Amino acid sequence: MSPVFDCRDSEQLLPAMRAARQAIGRGELVVVPTDTVYGIAADAFNASAVTRLLEAKGRGRQSPPPVLVAGITTMRALVAEVPEAVERLVEEFWPGGLTIVLPAQPSLSWDLGDTAGTVAVRMPAERIALELLEECGPLAVSSANLTGKPAAVAVHEALDMLRDRVSVYLDGGPASTGVASTIIDATGLVGDTERPVRVLREGAVDRAALRGVLGDLLEAEPDEPGDDA
Repeated sequence: MSPVFDCRDSEQLLPAMRAARQAIGRGELVVVPTDTVYGIAADAFNASAVTRLLEAKGRGRQSPPPVLVAGITTMRALVAEVPEAVERLVEEFWPGGLTIVLPAQPSLSWDLGDTAGTVAVRMPAERIALELLEECGPLAVSSANLTGKPAAVAVHEALDMLRDRVSVYLDGGPASTGVASTIIDATGLVGDTERPVRVLREGAVDRAALRGVLGDLLEAEPDEPGDDA
């Protein structure tokens, strides 16, 4: 059985982080707490590790994982451009439950799956996750559950589903929100023709909060007044 470390115990924290770093370095999988739900993490630049992550969840390449980052500096290295509106979103909602899809930096040598040249990035508001990101660099992270099952909000839920597919489990206690991140598509803000930001999945950050930052740059819902109203 893969080890489970209680990172709330100061005596377990150091060996936990060491075991997690070593597993990531070997191209293996680690379950890590985040502020939203528990995630299953792999080295974003190790294609075999990313494939192992997708297989562990029962997913294919058509469902590429998001990438967690330690801050906007790392984000800038991964995306082709950070539009001014995205800067405002990051300032307001990071670290936190907002995942932003942007065109990926074309010079990067990685393979996250069928991304169509994009990458979904988020900075979590969880100290264990952030420490691991600082030490290991960007991590491909998807919710720690089998496809079709509820996302794990406690480490034992992830363990029950994923078992030995994961090498190390980091227990940070119950996830602080238990609600998956909101995912937005901001690719329309990059390029010559500006298109509205689309909400791909509603979650920890609601549409009203996004509207407060983006205004008319956020795509209208069917029952919201649009340009033709």
